[in-house]
Amino acid sequence: DVALRIGALKDSTLHARPMGSSRLRVLASPGYLERHGRPRQVEDLAAHTLLGFTQPDSLNDWPLAGRDSDYLRVRPDIRASSGETLRQLALSGAGIVCLSDFMSLGDIGSGALVELLPRQTLDLRRSINAVYYRNTALSVRITSFLDHLAEHWRDAPWCL
Repeated sequence: DVALRIGALKDSTLHARPMGSSRLRVLASPGYLERHGRPRQVEDLAAHTLLGFTQPDSLNDWPLAGRDSDYLRVRPDIRASSGETLRQLALSGAGIVCLSDFMSLGDIGSGALVELLPRQTLDLRRSINAVYYRNTALSVRITSFLDHLAEHWRDAPWCL
């Protein structure tokens, strides 16, 4: 009945309720950094294994100033369709990834992932929306569920 979508929404037949936003960070595991070194500037990323999304390409826009824009479009060496898959690859030391705080703050807090280039990282956030069909009446259970999520996420450190 309800799906959660991260990022800009395309025009569709779905109705969307904004639930918040989550900041993007560039991350790697300590093991990866021990083996390959820590990038000190954005240009250093070219010498590293980058993890990214198969689609849409906009998910490979990292919050680092690019030559011609307010973000850096990367060409991932390893691609996956799932943020969780990319998270697991990063945790296993496969490369450098850009993930939203909602997926990675626990890993950052535990030291399993380390934020890279924090001074060069722009405050770029991805919107979080609950989507559901427009042609169905908004049932009490959908409303209750969305209200519960909004209440639960109100104080979450990753949701603004």
